[in-house]
Amino acid sequence: MNIIKEQIDSLNAVVKIDILKEDYSDKVAKVLKDYRKNVNVPGFRKGNVPFSLIQKQYGKAVLVDEINKLLQDALDKFLTEEKLDVLGNPLPKPQDDLDWDAEQFSFEFELGLAPEFDINLKVGDKVKLYKIIADDAAINKQIDNLRKQYGKIEDKDAAGKDTEIKGVFTNDVKNIHNETILIFNELAKDAQKQLTGAKIGDTVVLNTKKIVEDAHDLIRHLKISHDEAHDLDVDVHFEIQDVKLRIAAELNQDFFDKIFGEEKVNSEAEMINTLRTDFEQQFGQQSDQKLLNDVTEFLIENTQFDLPQAFLQRWIQTVGEKPLTADEAAAEYEKSEKALRYQLIESKLIRDNNLQVTYDDLKNKAKELIAQQMIQFGKIDIDETELDNIANRILSNREEAKRLSDQILSLKQIQFFKENIDLKEKEVSYNDFIKELYG
Repeated sequence: MNIIKEQIDSLNAVVKIDILKEDYSDKVAKVLKDYRKNVNVPGFRKGNVPFSLIQKQYGKAVLVDEINKLLQDALDKFLTEEKLDVLGNPLPKPQDDLDWDAEQFSFEFELGLAPEFDINLKVGDKVKLYKIIADDAAINKQIDNLRKQYGKIEDKDAAGKDTEIKGVFTNDVKNIHNETILIFNELAKDAQKQLTGAKIGDTVVLNTKKIVEDAHDLIRHLKISHDEAHDLDVDVHFEIQDVKLRIAAELNQDFFDKIFGEEKVNSEAEMINTLRTDFEQQFGQQSDQKLLNDVTEFLIENTQFDLPQAFLQRWIQTVGEKPLTADEAAAEYEKSEKALRYQLIESKLIRDNNLQVTYDDLKNKAKELIAQQMIQFGKIDIDETELDNIANRILSNREEAKRLSDQILSLKQIQFFKENIDLKEKEVSYNDFIKELYG
């Protein structure tokens, strides 16, 4: 067998494979002999069918099958040994005149090669590291929510200040039909005015521009998309199903114990400090995710390299369940090009900076999450052997292991970016961060 690579250009190559008779003859003969032992042919006892008859009936199919196996094995081995970083899969060149009666066969495979490129992490002022501050307004709002959550609930006949109004929004034209709960004090002034005094069973007509101050709240209340929430300006019907009045709990030790655990917080000042710490930890995770998204976008836009576009479009034509036309493949390539570019960038980042996720990483993360769950359910003394066994069971699930691996990889990338990019830190309130996030 002879294998050679012909370099077309930096992104395209052709692998030529010559298969000689001595490469396949013994394999084909062995398969045919096994056929002879087991095949049933009328007029002959099992195992006594003439070999020439077996060869005539099955020889061509066996030859094709064995040649294909040889080709696949030889190509895989060649790509591995030559350390060729290929995109997609090798594409066999069509051979309409292939003579299967010949003793020697030649095949050619087109390769699309991954480009070589450098990654520039000098983001300038295009990417910021947001430090989200839990301001007094956010803390006070959370305290109010907790006091209401752990307070008393009274049934009311009509909507008004401090009430929660359960009902259904409908608009047949916009296909809106969604049950929700409106917090009276959080509504826009026009909506408050229209709902004041409205009773269970009443239907109130509200304009979507005048229900809430922040259009993003419409996503939840009307079950619509983010884009729809910004532009929607229609009347909707709100049928009132129930009205409740929440009477806020007192700020006392009983309240602190319910929220934070017995004797862990003993004053309003301690409660504020604890909430601030918890908030900023949660905010940090959101800030990190935005950092990862922003750096990803920057790298895609600013890491320049060519791709073997023509090859990839031909490959896309063949890779699906059904073949695509050239135009369909071109459209599919255009949709997936951005993702492919970042896949190559991410692979280089991981490879060059040793960001791979190891099995120990996976197991430690699984054990950490299991321990957190156990603590939430009151189990403090956790046996290490039990943790190991549960972690092993979780990691035996490929989907769960993949989810954890992606999570760990994201954390490693975020940490790498923080340590290797000269990021400008910007302090913002949570509300200002949301505005930065959604515009």
